[in-house]
Order: sequence, then structure tokens, then C-alpha cells
Amino acid sequence: MEVRDPLHGSIVLEPAEVAVVDHPFVQRLRGVRQMGFSELPFPGAVHTRYAHSLGAMELAGRAFDNVFRADPFDDPVARRRLRDVVRVAALCHDLGHAPFSHCTEFAMPPLQALGIRAYTPEAVQHRLPHTASHEDYTVAVLTQSSLTATIERNFPFAGQHVAALVSREVSAPDDFFVHRGRDFRRVLSQLISSELDIDRLDYLVRDSYYSGARYGEIDLNWLISNLGWHLGDDGHVSLMLDQRAVYAFDDFLISRYHMFMSVYFHHKSVVFEEMLKRHFAGQECSWRFPASVEEYLPLDDVAMHSYLRGASCEWARRIVERRPYRRVIERHGHAAEVDLTEDRARLNAAGIDHLAAGSTGKLSRYSAMGKKREAAPPIWVVDRSPGSRKPLGPLESATAIFARYQEARHITRLYVHEDDVAAARALLS
Repeated sequence: MEVRDPLHGSIVLEPAEVAVVDHPFVQRLRGVRQMGFSELPFPGAVHTRYAHSLGAMELAGRAFDNVFRADPFDDPVARRRLRDVVRVAALCHDLGHAPFSHCTEFAMPPLQALGIRAYTPEAVQHRLPHTASHEDYTVAVLTQSSLTATIERNFPFAGQHVAALVSREVSAPDDFFVHRGRDFRRVLSQLISSELDIDRLDYLVRDSYYSGARYGEIDLNWLISNLGWHLGDDGHVSLMLDQRAVYAFDDFLISRYHMFMSVYFHHKSVVFEEMLKRHFAGQECSWRFPASVEEYLPLDDVAMHSYLRGASCEWARRIVERRPYRRVIERHGHAAEVDLTEDRARLNAAGIDHLAAGSTGKLSRYSAMGKKREAAPPIWVVDRSPGSRKPLGPLESATAIFARYQEARHITRLYVHEDDVAAARALLS
């Protein structure tokens, strides 16, 4: 089977892959737009998670082939099964996304309600009290839904093997990723979720293309062609990048950062997200995300729009009728520079209802400087110039980009009812 993609050209799918692509859980992503409310300021941004997932699958295959040009397998069967599992993981990495993508994730049920059995005991202990995320739903779909059986009928691996590449918190059920004493789970997982993963490589160029913004234009082919593998002393294989592509990597990180600050955090998208939160927090809200993955299947943007059209709440009507609160303040800078405490107090004293929103942009969430994913395995940099193959160390030590952009950048905004705009601006001037 062949699929035409406007970014990557022809995407060829094997029959076993077609069986997964045609499954209702994957087809569901046709009804989930990639950029949520971003279609309002960027009307071309109506592409779907389905198109992105196919693009990520294509890039996963290309990346695998480039990483393992120097073939460590010496076994075509082992190579094929690992290539297949990383392509299926790329295809399925977004299965759990809710209607409007990230915009409704705050309303998901507690993780405990999903009853996921694939997580490690450490992950369960750490995360069980928290709200579920789209990644949790993805793991649930891969390991305990009708898709699980489809994967196992068509491939020599299970849904849990696929989930183990999507989330590092999933326990590997056996030694599937180990070949001749080398553990390949780390490098395959890094292709799916890391500082330089195929998810980001696809969504940046795709979101840039469809939104009309140019921040996401990166040297995609150069980055992929300079990937390789590095064997650590612990027997784990990690992702590696040739040092000649470090500047392209810097540009990639900056492009992603600017896409967040200028596109994903656009003030119009943000106000619709805030109105949706107001609706979900109100007593009139009857929407509930089911803990059962099979009941989750029919939930997409159409289902959410249909629900909002039938809701009597003012916030739901405003979303449906495209009548947002109006922006009266926007500030950019460090945390102390964008504080809105005094401004909100003035509005409250004047009896002016308002929405307050804050967005935070960080260059990295994987690096030690990003201070989020403490145990994220490093990507290595190597000098592969003629006559040399010398590892230079982790990526963070090969570029100054993390140190230069280690501080978060904040945007805060206040929005008020359209009838209160003049009064609020006079009060806050």
C-alpha cells in the first residue's frame, strides 16, 4: 500500500502495517486535529494526528536505516523485527490524544482509573495519584484493547513491546530488544521520544507547513542522515549524532522553541483553551472521559463539538460561536516581569470578570538543564570525520545551546468580556 504525503512524498506500508493502520483506534486520529484551537489564528492548520502519525512512521523507518548503516545485527530477521517495532511505535505514539489534542487533557480521569498493568512498579508508585495523560491512554490502548490483538496477529511482538518504546515507564515483558548481548531498547525509544525524536521532526515541519508559519523549517534530511548508534559500557545502545550536524540540531531546537512562543502559544488559541477550562470547571459540564479504552474510541473533535453545541453554558456557546473574551494585557519575560497579581486585583475590585492565562516556553524538557526528565538517557555525539570515530560525549556537552537558553520564557495574558474592554484598559493603563 502506498500513501501520498505532502511533506515526505510516497509512504510505503507493508501488509502487516496496513492491518494496524486500518484499525479503528488508528483511524480515530483522522478526527483529531493536530493543533487544537490553532486553526483559529492559522486557518490552514486543520491537519490531523493521523497524517502526523503516518509521517512519523515514515521518518522512523528512515531514521532506523540511517542509525544502523553500520549493521550491528548480522541477522536480517533481528534487524527486521526491530525496524518493524519502531515503525509501529511511531505510528501509534499519539493514539491516546483526546479531542482538540492537548487542549482537553487537563480533564482526563485519575491514572488509577485506567488500570494499566504495563507500568513498572516505580512508575505506578510515582504517578498513580496523578491525572492521566494522553500517553497513559496510548499505553492502555496498546496493551489492553482490541488493537493489542491486531498487533500480535501481524507481528512477532506484543503491544507492550510497542508501548515500551512510547514510554520509558512501561516494563519490557522479556528480552525482545536484546540481540547478541546488546540491548537496543534505549536507542529505539530515543527515536520515538527524546531530544531528537521523529515525533518532533515531523510535527515541526508539518505544523509549519500547514499553519503558514516558517519557524519550523529545519534541515530534516541532514539531521536524519547524521544519526548513528553508540554502545555503552553497560551493553545498552544509545542514539548518536555526528558532530557536523550539531549546528543543525541547534537550529532544530530554536525552531521548536519559536514555534511554541509564536504559534502554539498564540493569544487566540490560548483564550479558547481557557474558556474550555471554565466550562469543564462549571456545574453545567456533563462531559466525562471514560476510563475504558474501548469507550474512548468514539471520542474525537466531532464528538466534542457536538457536545459543546448541546451545552447550555455560556463558555460552551462562546467556543461554538467563536466569541472569545478579548485580550487587554500581554507580557513577555521572566517570571517576575510578567506577574499579573496587581492587575487581577484591580479587575476584581472593579467587579470585572476576566480570564488569566500563562504560557511557559522552554528550550528543552529532556536535558539536565530542563530539570524535568531526570533520568533521560543521553544522546551521544561522535566525530566521524575521515580516519576518526571518536565519541565526544553527551549532546549537552557538545553544544552551548542548552546553557544559553536554560531560562524559561513566560507569556501572561488577561482577557475580559467584550463589553468590559474599554473599562479594563483604562483601569490597567
